[in-house]
Amino acid sequence: MQRAIKIFRKNSGLSLLALPGLILIIILDYVPLYGLLLPFKQYQFDLGIWNSPWVGLRNFDFLFNGNVLIRVLRNTILYNLVFIVLGTFFSVGFALLLFELNRKFVKVYQTIMFVPYFISWVVAGFAFKALLDMDYGVFNQVLTALGKDPIMWYNEPKYWPVLLVAAAVWKGLGYGSVIYYASLMGIDAEYFEAAKIDGASRLRQVISISIPMLKPMIIMLTILHIGSMFYSDFGLFYNVTLNSTLLYPTTDVLDTFVYRSLIDMGDIGMSSAAGFFQSIVGFVLVLMTNFIVRRVNAENALF
Repeated sequence: MQRAIKIFRKNSGLSLLALPGLILIIILDYVPLYGLLLPFKQYQFDLGIWNSPWVGLRNFDFLFNGNVLIRVLRNTILYNLVFIVLGTFFSVGFALLLFELNRKFVKVYQTIMFVPYFISWVVAGFAFKALLDMDYGVFNQVLTALGKDPIMWYNEPKYWPVLLVAAAVWKGLGYGSVIYYASLMGIDAEYFEAAKIDGASRLRQVISISIPMLKPMIIMLTILHIGSMFYSDFGLFYNVTLNSTLLYPTTDVLDTFVYRSLIDMGDIGMSSAAGFFQSIVGFVLVLMTNFIVRRVNAENALF
């Protein structure tokens, strides 16, 4: 105890500087953990969290009963897998292109690519409506000019897997590219100089130097993305599709399903159970993925 007091006195200045941050962490990260009781209670506003009656695992029943859950989980998992694979592929590809470009124009390209990341999905939803509207959409105007029948985009589920993947890649491309580009900038220039002396082409430098150096970053981000496998970008699936009920077979994911359940039934315990389920599954997926990576190559593991 005395040793701890001495250490605190010795570092009292630094401790005081860190105190506001520690208080914020406690308030924002630890105090809300009290809400973990909600998934196991039938919450009533007049009774509060603690005095509301316990219901055990009953709030989880709606997640594991019915055929709707199978469809929702299928869509959630498949979309996230595609987002991870294609998002990583295009982000790494564009980062490599930026790295090979003249540095004078890199900031211009980065800014252009980064703009979609800051666009709200609400705004993007209206932009997609301008493109896909049945009567006035740009795509249907083009089809009509070519003598073809217009497509009822918001009534046909079969088109939306491609549209949603394209929208997700478009919005996340700039952010992902900047991360990988920053990693490329951190590579020691001596590797490239030695490769040039040995006569290696730019393509060979990319294959033998750039991509292997990016591998730890790719693995780390992939592990983190896998951890959010059971989470979906609510704005993407709700606003871009305009929440069209006819599109649910291919656009309904866990987040939109829970949102509709909460709006229709107003059951806070049920929605809390869904969030708790997503968190636990995400935590398990991160541990499993990291364990596999550690078994293959311990240096690339996240922890």
